[in-house]
Amino acid sequence: MNANSAEPPAYQEAAAEQRAGPMADRLIVGVLGNRNAGKSLTWNTLFGRTVKTGRDERRLWLSETEWVTVFLVSGSPEERQQYVGDIITAQAPRIVLCSLQYRSDVTETIDYFAERDYQFYIHWLNPGFRDGRQYPDSLELLPDLLQHESLVGIRSGRVDPAERVAELRDLIFGWANSRGLVHSEA
Repeated sequence: MNANSAEPPAYQEAAAEQRAGPMADRLIVGVLGNRNAGKSLTWNTLFGRTVKTGRDERRLWLSETEWVTVFLVSGSPEERQQYVGDIITAQAPRIVLCSLQYRSDVTETIDYFAERDYQFYIHWLNPGFRDGRQYPDSLELLPDLLQHESLVGIRSGRVDPAERVAELRDLIFGWANSRGLVHSEA
């Protein structure tokens, strides 16, 4: 093992190769959780109003004057029993915001984005708003997500969403700004 890290050398090399690779051109911002975990509340708070899945991309205001174009999938493909590729009607959106139901068939949604080279940024609401307590990853989704270019964080769906929404907004701004995707209106 490297004296400066507790990670095995093979892991360090794989992580370095991943960081050295080209920046992902597309981003999936996912909110993962059980039914009624707070996924829709997260999107409603992010947009500042009640939002639903649409047919087109829409503006997500990141500040008073700056916005990015996103495609929103509110209401998980798993709950809808619909393939995410049939829900996303926009041609290859650069940024997708997507609710993800914590159940075994969510791997189809994860695979859809992985096959299209999206970078994953996931908030796992654990515990979710209606969950009695935090639960283990019995579906082993974390290893599946982490094999892709991804960041996964566990957040509570039982607290005010303002902090996690601010975190999502900052991440989206930084990612989009570094790719010239932030638009301004004075």
